[in-house]
Amino acid sequence: MTARKKLFVKTYGCQMNVYDSERMAEALGASGYDQVAAPEDADMILLNTCHIREKAAEKVYSELGRLKPLREANPDLKIGVAGCVAQAEGEEIMRRQPMVDLVVGPQTYHRLPRMMEAVGRGEKALDTDFPEEDKFAHLPKARLPKRGPTAFLTVQEGCDKFCSFCVVPYTRGAEVSRPVDRLLREARELVERGVREITLLGQNVNAYHGSGLDGAEWGLAQLIWEMAEIDGLDRIRFTTSHPNDMDDALIEAHGTCDKLMPYLHLPVQAGSDRILKAMNRKHTAESYVRLIERIRAARPDLVLSGDFIVGFPGETEEDFQATLDLVAEVGYGTAYSFKYSARPGTPASERAMVDPAEADDRLQRLQALLTEQQRATQDAMVGRTVKVLFEKPGRMDGQITGKSDYLHAVHVDGPADLIGEIAPVEIVESRPNSLAGRLVG
Repeated sequence: MTARKKLFVKTYGCQMNVYDSERMAEALGASGYDQVAAPEDADMILLNTCHIREKAAEKVYSELGRLKPLREANPDLKIGVAGCVAQAEGEEIMRRQPMVDLVVGPQTYHRLPRMMEAVGRGEKALDTDFPEEDKFAHLPKARLPKRGPTAFLTVQEGCDKFCSFCVVPYTRGAEVSRPVDRLLREARELVERGVREITLLGQNVNAYHGSGLDGAEWGLAQLIWEMAEIDGLDRIRFTTSHPNDMDDALIEAHGTCDKLMPYLHLPVQAGSDRILKAMNRKHTAESYVRLIERIRAARPDLVLSGDFIVGFPGETEEDFQATLDLVAEVGYGTAYSFKYSARPGTPASERAMVDPAEADDRLQRLQALLTEQQRATQDAMVGRTVKVLFEKPGRMDGQITGKSDYLHAVHVDGPADLIGEIAPVEIVESRPNSLAGRLVG
């Protein structure tokens, strides 16, 4: 019997990359690779890259430089680059780092086993196409072991919005939604492997428009209701959404579907209509605020998360103040905020930058307000009883940790056999980025 080889995958960026890394590992698992936790132990190292943040490509080249000693010590070690930087850079990666054996884009990783055959023959392998075939339908079946109680499931890829700051339409392609039957099949397989909570993923997930069980086009709400019928699947979440695609059916589902958790990530990016227009967001601050009011009317206890960019080209202090005003009006339980960074090839990258010192100052002021709101949201949980899905042991002996309905990290003293179970917990303390509680009953 041929000895199985060892694969190390390092994942950068969003949850979709985490999901993609799992599927790539499964694809290579069918070709004789088992995952290991350290690059030093690997026969194949795969970097699954993200192109969203500033200098993303340079960070990948720096990581490749750090891998050089491993390659020098083991000339048989294979190195691959996958994901969005691979899509954007293509052959340039191999030109700048000749030790790279394989470059594969996010839409073609189902071809990894065939590419690895070429690498095994001493050839270089490059594939950054946008193929017509559905990569998910062509992934080879691998041995599927038991897994943790939470999982990601990509239901939609690509984006047609073309926000002026974003590279996603160029690296992930146009919006494509997977058929409902395949998603249900994959969700059931995850549940059989021990998963209790699934987060549905998409670059623009609430634009989902996949082929339904009746042959008609289904929206995300219909998909969620169908998944809610799966025995053993107790929690459903979705991310990331666009305000323009938050339809009535999805808002209603937040109020009526017990398995859809009371947490929503709905990025607004800025509070100034002038900046939103420059971003090509196609919504206004007012329309966003009114939308949040409708969602909270359906689900009053909903915890809201958002994304914000400060220092966008042309942003004035007045524009930034509009963002602070929107945050103060809406109130966020958690949020992600960034200083604008130009992505090559996007329209915004050709515009004059805001003074970096001013952008830094604005980011600090915004983050101070968002942190204040996050702490207030967590403090309000003290004294409440919430349901927690326990995922793993905590840092302290005798401690276990998991996520509440509201996606807060919660730590309790409890037995390890509760991992994978959902139990009621009374929250007794709010900490900087987590909650402490005690088991009820």
